[in-house]
Amino acid sequence: MNMTYDEALAYWYSHINYEQRSPSWGDLKLDRMRNLLNRLDDPHRYQRIVHVTGSKGKGSVSAMIATILRRAGYRTGLFTSPHLSKLEERFQVDGVAITRDELTQVILDVKTAIESHSHFGVGGARPTFFEICTAVGLLHYRRRATTATVLEVGLGGRLDSTNVCRPVLSVITSISYDHTKILGTELSSIAREKAGIIKVGRPVVSGVTQPEPKTVIVDIARNRTATL
Repeated sequence: MNMTYDEALAYWYSHINYEQRSPSWGDLKLDRMRNLLNRLDDPHRYQRIVHVTGSKGKGSVSAMIATILRRAGYRTGLFTSPHLSKLEERFQVDGVAITRDELTQVILDVKTAIESHSHFGVGGARPTFFEICTAVGLLHYRRRATTATVLEVGLGGRLDSTNVCRPVLSVITSISYDHTKILGTELSSIAREKAGIIKVGRPVVSGVTQPEPKTVIVDIARNRTATL
């Protein structure tokens, strides 16, 4: 099976895109993402990942971390969203965006993995635009043999499709009122969702200083024996 670049993008954009419309709680689940990555041989399990979330600054912090890692000698993948002009901007290795040919091939491989399952994923639901985006990035970084990968969360943290990974470091940049229909209207509830990226026994760095959300993050880190 072959695909042109335009066909690949058309296929990708045919999936529901929560960057353009707000999801409901029932739309956010990790089973679809795990199912899709499993059919791609779990590319995230082969990577050392830094996972970054926050209400503000997560994109710039992700880029800075990627630059530091690259200058330290790591072959570094950087996954960010949204893009400014081209989808390719979301997937970089050592500061260079994925090529059209690479993107086309990876989308084709993801499409094949999706369509190899008669129900298009868990519960009959097709993967979303951002779930495909996450799969494309992780598969690309594995193929490019990155030695460090920086993943920026799309929305929230706990139920974001990037949260299937087990990072070597989690980063929470800040907490403020964002996506309140999904994450909640209190800073504590927003902090709880973003702190959902904290993994058991893995360190976390937080730039949160407000007492209420900071307390939530400290408590979650303590409960998960994560060094803060």
